[in-house]
Amino acid sequence: MCGICGIIDKFGELATEQRIRTMNDLAAHRGPDGEGVRIRPGIAMGHRRLAILDLNPRGAQPMSWNGRYWIVYNGEVYNYREIRLDLEKLGYQFQTTTDTEVILAAYSEWGPACLSRFNGMWAFAIHDELEQTVFLARDRFGVKPLYLVETEREIGFASEIRQLLPMLPRVRANKAIITEWLLTSFEGHRAETMFRGVNNLPAGHWTRISLRDNARETRCWYTLKVNDSYNGVPIAQGARQFRQLFTDAINLRMRSDVRVGTCLSGGLDSSATSTIASEIYRAETGARFLGVHARSSESKTDESAFANVVATHADIDMTTITPSTEDFRQTIDAVVRTQEEPFGSPSMFMGWHVFQEARARGCPVMLNGQGGDEVLLGYERYFASYLHGQSPMKKILMALRQAKNSRLSLLTVLKYGEYFSRPALRMRHLVNRTFLTNEWVNASNTEFVYRAAEAFRSVSEMQRFEIQFALPHLLRYEDRNSMAHSIETRLPFLDFRVVEAGVSMPDAYKLHDGWTKYILRRSMNDILPSAVTWRRDKVGFEAPNATWLGSIRYQMQDELRGSQILAAITDHRRLVDDFASAPLTQQWAYFNLAVWERIFGVSWD
Repeated sequence: MCGICGIIDKFGELATEQRIRTMNDLAAHRGPDGEGVRIRPGIAMGHRRLAILDLNPRGAQPMSWNGRYWIVYNGEVYNYREIRLDLEKLGYQFQTTTDTEVILAAYSEWGPACLSRFNGMWAFAIHDELEQTVFLARDRFGVKPLYLVETEREIGFASEIRQLLPMLPRVRANKAIITEWLLTSFEGHRAETMFRGVNNLPAGHWTRISLRDNARETRCWYTLKVNDSYNGVPIAQGARQFRQLFTDAINLRMRSDVRVGTCLSGGLDSSATSTIASEIYRAETGARFLGVHARSSESKTDESAFANVVATHADIDMTTITPSTEDFRQTIDAVVRTQEEPFGSPSMFMGWHVFQEARARGCPVMLNGQGGDEVLLGYERYFASYLHGQSPMKKILMALRQAKNSRLSLLTVLKYGEYFSRPALRMRHLVNRTFLTNEWVNASNTEFVYRAAEAFRSVSEMQRFEIQFALPHLLRYEDRNSMAHSIETRLPFLDFRVVEAGVSMPDAYKLHDGWTKYILRRSMNDILPSAVTWRRDKVGFEAPNATWLGSIRYQMQDELRGSQILAAITDHRRLVDDFASAPLTQQWAYFNLAVWERIFGVSWD
């Protein structure tokens, strides 16, 4: 896991060494174990190394294959050993035990088609000196970031936005993206970022740039695949198949030459991941597996009791931290700077402190349960989508059965169905709560609300929609929080085989009589404590929002008053005067935007 960057000069000029080193050093936190740059006519590449595999200096980057291909790479290809064996049968010989060298050899042999052989997370750039091209690629679901900036003279790429901002004449707000986010709360679903001129390479895409004539080809190399392997299979057999697949995904993600641990929230996903990983780790090392839990100081969001049950049951060496109100206040600027774009909830601070503790415990690789809710239908709004299109009587009967094992009452399920399936109703609610002026409400792009409503009509379509469009911003949170502390996170639920199994299963495998993620519960029933396996109260990784935001009420209002962006797009006086009565999510959004504006010096015009 590392940080990468590069500058492509459209006129074939040489970048200065100081410039690429400065760009590289802006991501030093992503790679404290080494650095390297390479400069050739038309292309400069930089790399910061977080050493996870083959800690020897021979694993440094930029790395070459036969002097023709040069790579800078961020991520992990977990099945590199199996791919290496395939390449050795074809006559390839290797000098390191890194997955980086395997990527180079695979690209040499198969070209862009090599991507479909990789099981992992990645963003990389390969310079082909013979063909004079630069090949940029990103993993299937966008676990690892890759940003692009293009000016009249140059194309820049990097792991983080901060590395690219110096290429722009000014740091300016992307008005369309910001107003859409403030109005609808949707983020991360477009290639554009909140910085004007900075874009993502979309997940599952590659782009190839010619250094000879600047011609550019971009392709989507991956789309979600549905298979029929679970069709007609009894649920008990399906649970066994899923358990085997999920265990293999975790096993692959235990490959490391440094210590591996886990983020243990106490929820079903992290508990399942941690329990299986602990058993594997103990068998391989004879040591106890490290877990880090962040406890909320508010009882309604405190999951520490569940985390303790799992840690005791699986013999996990768990450290519990309780981020305080003062911790929150002292790290506001640091976390906003880390995330680079505004985000929707203070829960981000809980993750930030978990990774800080993991680094303090000397554990640079952490497993996490991210993605389980999207892959196995863990959000309660999926119930309402599942019922959509049923006859009124059948809908009521199914909703009553679901209410037995979830927090949702019949009335709540029906309300969810109305709200998420009727975009005009949803827009009225969103407009009523916003502080944007009518001018900016009318100018905002609300097309995504209608696309979400269309997807809601089928739970299978909604699942695929959210994996593609809702998951990316959650992955951004994970990447930034972990890498801020030089931690690599690995996500077994986003093994592409697990994701494809999740979208291929019958809906009844995932939603059953009110149980979300039913197949996971069935598959883990014999190795997890029942108090965790059959929990009805989904909390999520929440912070004590009311306590924390209440402690900075005056600071928030001061930030709002000083924001030129908010003065330009909101009823500013009403925003400041009525701020305390707004929902906490709205309070955080506007405050977060104002802090982001100040930290990055963002201008509206």
